[in-house]
Amino acid sequence: MAVTVRIPTALRRVTQGQGEVQVEAKTIAELIDALEREFPGIKERLVEENGEIRKFVNFFVNDEDIRFLKGKETELKDGDIVAIIPAIAGGLEE
Repeated sequence: MAVTVRIPTALRRVTQGQGEVQVEAKTIAELIDALEREFPGIKERLVEENGEIRKFVNFFVNDEDIRFLKGKETELKDGDIVAIIPAIAGGLEE
């Protein structure tokens, strides 16, 4: 099942500049592994050493935050769009 993954600008160095890629995966965990096979080094930017998704990385499946679904075990189906969104923090203190 083909899933479209939207890659944030900060990770496009790993994906040879591609902003969207297609992978075959049934869950977010499988998607991360598929991305790693295609683009070695991307997984370490997405997950901790223990395999948990990094706190500053958000995954959305068709605009739904996976933290409110099944996390890494969120199921994917053919045609889904997965967006990887890095958390943004900071700003000016007034």
